[in-house]
Amino acid sequence: MDWVEREKKRILQTYSRQKLVIERGEGCYVYDVNGKRYLDLVSGIASVSIGHCNRQLVNRLKEQLEKLIHVSNLYYTTPQIELAERLHEITGMDKFFFCNSGTEAVEAALKFARRATGRKKFVSFTGDFHGRTMGSLSVTHKEKFRKPFEPLISPVEFAEFNSIEDLEKKVDDETAAVIVELIQGEAGVYPAEKEFVRALNDLREEHGFLLIVDEVQTGFGRTGKWFAKEIYELEPDMMTMAKAMGSGVPIGCCALREEVAEKIQAGDHGSTFGGNPLACTAALATIEVIEKENLVENSAKVGRHFKKLLDEHFENVRGFGLMIGFDVDDAPAFVQNCLERGVIVNNTSEKTIRLVPPLIITKEEVEKAVELMKSTSAK
Repeated sequence: MDWVEREKKRILQTYSRQKLVIERGEGCYVYDVNGKRYLDLVSGIASVSIGHCNRQLVNRLKEQLEKLIHVSNLYYTTPQIELAERLHEITGMDKFFFCNSGTEAVEAALKFARRATGRKKFVSFTGDFHGRTMGSLSVTHKEKFRKPFEPLISPVEFAEFNSIEDLEKKVDDETAAVIVELIQGEAGVYPAEKEFVRALNDLREEHGFLLIVDEVQTGFGRTGKWFAKEIYELEPDMMTMAKAMGSGVPIGCCALREEVAEKIQAGDHGSTFGGNPLACTAALATIEVIEKENLVENSAKVGRHFKKLLDEHFENVRGFGLMIGFDVDDAPAFVQNCLERGVIVNNTSEKTIRLVPPLIITKEEVEKAVELMKSTSAK
């Protein structure tokens, strides 16, 4: 019995997987159980930010494994405190709640919004994806994700993404928070318009709701900035982070402004494993490598080169930094054809391809990727 059949026999079939059994990874490449090498342009869905098995990360984790793995949040640990201090420096936010994933970070933000405002209503957007647990699912737009699990939390309204007129209709003085992806990832890499974001900010001032920016996919250099909020010169009340934060090690975080944090009380939320020493060490090492190797700048520079090359061969190329989307006639077939050629890409719909490679990718590797992809599907 091969690996795929063994998986089907014992693992709940909640995923549609590519027929690729990955054994190891190094840098921008992964290797299957037969030793074939693939250029990875998915990086764990924008998670393996500093490349597979980065040596500095691995060494830091080894050191931490021999010291302390977990004690719970009944006690203080130094990596958690150090990480909060570093996040304050790079995000400009004031207080941090640690968890294990992006959906957990969103759950925390929704709870904190209700506690801080005393209001119940949330507004999200068409195309937004915020997670699959019950709270985050409630503010995720796609009906096929939500419908089977209703009733979800309410009230929730969805405004048309990038429509100021519709947003004005949906928000009011009963709104606890508006949650937004400034660049929609699962929808196919669609950026918010700057005029729309300015209107959203103005409406926050008018109605007094909190603004939650979901940076789970856009954070830690992915867009050519540390965070997408910098592209829009936006200061949120809360922001959620995960994915690239630990470069493959599970960790999530909800960041809060002081004015919101001071309204949260002991016992309002918790996580047994959230902010454990091992995960926090991974995040600290990830931030250090991003800074040391100038990976935010590399994301911006190589991303521009990538988009330019893609634009010569594909339709509707869009995005920021190394978060890029484009359209093809048959995205599932394109993904399979790329896999056969040794390139891993991801489709978010029947027509849309999403590229989110490790931030360490070089111009040469990008050029190689485009050469292989253009033979699969051209304009």
